[in-house]
Amino acid sequence: REQPEGTPQPAPRQIFQERQRITGLPLYFQGYLSVRHSRCQEFRVYWTELRGTMLFFYEDKKAPAYSQKLDISALTSATNVYPDENGSAQFILMLSNGELELKANDYEGGKEWKGFILTVTELSVPPDESLLPEQLRRMHEVLEKEKKRRITLNNCSSAYLNRKSPPSSTLTAMPACFYAVSRQEAIEMLEKNPSCGNLILRPGSDSKNYAITIRYKLDAPQLKHYKVVSKGTSYVIELERQVTLPSLQDVVNYFVTQMRGKLKPYVIQT
Repeated sequence: REQPEGTPQPAPRQIFQERQRITGLPLYFQGYLSVRHSRCQEFRVYWTELRGTMLFFYEDKKAPAYSQKLDISALTSATNVYPDENGSAQFILMLSNGELELKANDYEGGKEWKGFILTVTELSVPPDESLLPEQLRRMHEVLEKEKKRRITLNNCSSAYLNRKSPPSSTLTAMPACFYAVSRQEAIEMLEKNPSCGNLILRPGSDSKNYAITIRYKLDAPQLKHYKVVSKGTSYVIELERQVTLPSLQDVVNYFVTQMRGKLKPYVIQT
């Protein structure tokens, strides 16, 4: 299957928003790539997105959910971009768990993909004199965005050291999975560290109540948010049929029990 010709256009807004919701990561670069893993014989074409330090592979440009993803944060090196007999351009990513061969439509596209990948994994724009000024400008923009994202993640990871007191006057101890983070920060925590758990209790957007953020792992990861309203000494989970519980720990336990082992409160390992 050949890559379509011409300049790749972004996915429709509705699809873009759905991908943003599923991945929870900022989009840095996108386009068609032919991909071959070290164990495979043939290249396969995917609409590919670079989000954070992850590559997401879609069966086509309009697919809302990815079919594969790859964490490239542990990139050790990348080969030079070299053209093949068909005019395409290839390069290889050396990862800790194997190699990934990537092929772009042309040499210019190959250099651009490699440049953005190195920018987010090495946190520096590659000193490639053949890159155009506009390409370098966009890579510097992505570099600043990724640096800010890393700072946010680091702050989230240490948030448990200075958790805020609950908005209400209750003296009940906060659950271990409570973090004083925003909705987007909670999404990034669950995406980046799935081994820590998949349920976070956080302050609500109004700073008076709470919210539960959950990352389900089905055919593709799905995110859900539930509002938890503080009423006197009780807490109300706003579901189709409201559930009232005496403490925030009971709220967490309710979700864990209802999902019968599919949920694990998010606790950073120390």
